[in-house]
Amino acid sequence: MFLIPARGGSKGIPGKNIKNFNGKPLIWYSIDLAREFAEDKDICVSTDSPEIVEVVRAYGLELPFIRPSEFATDTASGYDVIMHAVRFYEEKGILYDRVVLLQPTSPLRTVQHLKESLELFDEAVDMVVSVSELYNPVYLCYNEDDKGYLKKLAENTFTRRQDMPKVYKYNGAIYIMRVDTLKKMPLSEFSRIKKYVMSDTDSVDIDTPLDWEVAELIYNKRLKGEYI
Repeated sequence: MFLIPARGGSKGIPGKNIKNFNGKPLIWYSIDLAREFAEDKDICVSTDSPEIVEVVRAYGLELPFIRPSEFATDTASGYDVIMHAVRFYEEKGILYDRVVLLQPTSPLRTVQHLKESLELFDEAVDMVVSVSELYNPVYLCYNEDDKGYLKKLAENTFTRRQDMPKVYKYNGAIYIMRVDTLKKMPLSEFSRIKKYVMSDTDSVDIDTPLDWEVAELIYNKRLKGEYI
């Protein structure tokens, strides 16, 4: 199953998921990507918003359900949303072995990114997740001693940033999860996780108006062949 979660109550950018991004609703980019890998019957948009329902249907994709209100609050977890979709299909006798979650807020994610991520998913992992590299913060971290003087953290024995071990952060673009594992535990307890590294440029996750402007700038430069 390809799952596109799209709650209606965006505060940072009102109507974000259906706002026009370079000429078409933001959520359509995730639908386009899912359609490169799956038939419409295996693509699920989970939303509580009538406006989003209308925009998705206008793109020719039927929604299997309207997300119940208890899974559309500020306190509802992503895990709750995923498991609601999994159980909905199972009750209809449709059993999926994996969920590919595509958040609408990552319009710079490409077919190649998803193809390469899917190639990493095998029996040995519970999840493949897209990440971007994060400069190891330990190199820059200090704390105070008992006299109020700053000192390097005890574990920071490196003198150059280049020598620090690499660290990563989830960028929100791609999650490929094993359903059997989801049934046993929430994502935070997964232990067999493989990373798929994306560049900072590809990893823009739209949360604020500035994120939106940056993503549109990058997208338009790509269209002109001016990739940055």
